[in-house]
Amino acid sequence: MNLIAENNVSSLYKVIMDSSVNPLANLPKIVRFQLMSTLAFMWSGVFSLWIGNIAIFGPSALGHMTLLVGVFFTAETFRRARKLSALQSK
Repeated sequence: MNLIAENNVSSLYKVIMDSSVNPLANLPKIVRFQLMSTLAFMWSGVFSLWIGNIAIFGPSALGHMTLLVGVFFTAETFRRARKLSALQSK
């Protein structure tokens, strides 16, 4: 039962956070990144209002943006390495 719950959470996470799986998948990468950044900024504001402290907005937005930039550049580095490796193996 626990494995099923973990798989459901993992699948739900991918649908929301993985821009190669979610509805933004057909857009160019830079547009996906911009939209995911906008969504992260929006959710930082929602979280700040939800806990009732707008002072947390800045650190929350900064944290979300830092995470997104890190994930974006890591994914791009992996993509380029895979492409280079494929070219060298031919």
